[in-house]
Amino acid sequence: MPSYLQIENISKSYGPKILFENIAFNVNEGDKIALIAPNGTGKTSLMRILAGKDKSDSGGSILFLKQIRISFLEQEYEFNPEFTVGQQIFTGDFEQELQAKKFLTDLGINHEQRMSELSGGEIKRVAIAQMLASNSDFLIMDEPTNHLDIDAIEYLENYLKRSKCTLFMVTHDRYFLDRVCNTVMELDHGSIYTYKGDYENFLAKRDERIANYNAETDKVRNILRRELEWIHATPCARGGKAKYRKQAFLELKDRASAVYVEKNVDMSGMGTGSRLGSKIINCRDVTFGYGDRCILSHFTYNFQRYERVGIVGRNGVGKSTFINLITGALQPDAGTIERGESLKIGYYNQSGMQFDERQTVLETVNDTHLLNRFLFSHDMFNTRIEKLSGGERRRLYLLTILMTQPNLLILDEPTNDLDIVTLNVLEEYLLEFKGSLIIVTHDRHFLDRLVDHLLVFCGEGKVKDFIGGYSEYRSFIKDYEAEVKKSEDKSKTPPARVVEKAPRARKLTYKEKQEFESLEKEIEELEKEKSEIEVVLSGGSTDFEEIQAVSLRYEEIKGMLDEKEFRWLELSEIK
Repeated sequence: MPSYLQIENISKSYGPKILFENIAFNVNEGDKIALIAPNGTGKTSLMRILAGKDKSDSGGSILFLKQIRISFLEQEYEFNPEFTVGQQIFTGDFEQELQAKKFLTDLGINHEQRMSELSGGEIKRVAIAQMLASNSDFLIMDEPTNHLDIDAIEYLENYLKRSKCTLFMVTHDRYFLDRVCNTVMELDHGSIYTYKGDYENFLAKRDERIANYNAETDKVRNILRRELEWIHATPCARGGKAKYRKQAFLELKDRASAVYVEKNVDMSGMGTGSRLGSKIINCRDVTFGYGDRCILSHFTYNFQRYERVGIVGRNGVGKSTFINLITGALQPDAGTIERGESLKIGYYNQSGMQFDERQTVLETVNDTHLLNRFLFSHDMFNTRIEKLSGGERRRLYLLTILMTQPNLLILDEPTNDLDIVTLNVLEEYLLEFKGSLIIVTHDRHFLDRLVDHLLVFCGEGKVKDFIGGYSEYRSFIKDYEAEVKKSEDKSKTPPARVVEKAPRARKLTYKEKQEFESLEKEIEELEKEKSEIEVVLSGGSTDFEEIQAVSLRYEEIKGMLDEKEFRWLELSEIK
């Protein structure tokens, strides 16, 4: 396979913090690579350098194969809030515009909506539609599943699995990674390591690499011990003749101290929340809406001690509104919500993460032991909040919530911006959590590991309770849809016909002959107008209103042609 991208000797640091130094790697045509690294170690910086949005500190070289198209999906999509979706992403290229419309439709976005009216998840879908419509050969994607609902994640997952594009992405979604990628690339201690295969293979090979490294360190220590004995036994007068050996000793000493100690989040002792009474949250006949839009209709449910509930549904169906209702931030239009007296809620809310940017990590959480547990080393204690990566901020925010020892933990999209290593350890902590758990997430792996059942928000105020994890729910839905389709197919199957003598073939009536001749002329005229519109659309016009008008007419003509050509075929078969 030809190389699409060759990286040589690129580096990045911020002040005294070195993210990576003189790294090199290749990306070949057809590679679908997932880049994995702890938060704050340079994943986004590396991707921005590859996409030409940033520069390497050390120069180096970034060579792309000529004549390939590149698209970069950043975490934060830049857009004009005054534009409609169409104005934001339509380029004037006829084929791309049609493709963009198709992707927008598939992702549930109306191109006439104004960008300022869209939710975070809808904006992400617009960004993805624009990227896919570009037909780029090489896609660079930074956390593509953040803010997407599960339907949109699975749509993107299926598209990328089928696509022949070359892909380089950062993702925390382990199911997405396994189903899309064929290579895992690890950025670790400033170096790059590449593993062919899935995430499980990466974990096994990584453990093997670390074990080999530490075994090599043991050998170096043995050599160091012998060199130390030599230095102590050598008379000072001979020291000048062995300077080279003393220098080698110092280098050995550095290498011998480089034992690989993997950092893990230690949450021992933090799994016990405040005592939880028998009443948690009781919802009775709860109804809520915004104007004519119904979010919750006559919802009744009693949350139980120690239960683990996952809340799923498309973007915009009311999941976050539901959380605001049960926490008391909103009041229902009808019905009651009762909370237990001993209830102590810890609410991880993405919009609730607020820090004093001038404060240091230690000033924000004045507990060095807990900071160490959450991967904040001593050299980070005096780092100001403004210098932290998105994932480091999430980790610090999560720590401030867990410190309060809640007995009901509500997590709203906790996996966004957290690296996979932190997620694995967070899952282990939550499995040991001695309290009730409510999780709003689109991370299917997270749901499968942690929840006992799902509250599925279906829209129009309807909520269904499903016992089991997400994979079980998805399997149930697929089986159910298959049964429905089977029943529909049976109902459409015409009854067996009795074989009779074929009737005498009829001829066109006078009226049908006139219709047939008229159709030929109409089809010819419509084909001509269709061709003229195609010339206009491919002519590079930047007038959005003109493009929109002719595009609508183009779709109208296509529909009319389909109808008339079908009728023409019907009549042409009558002898």
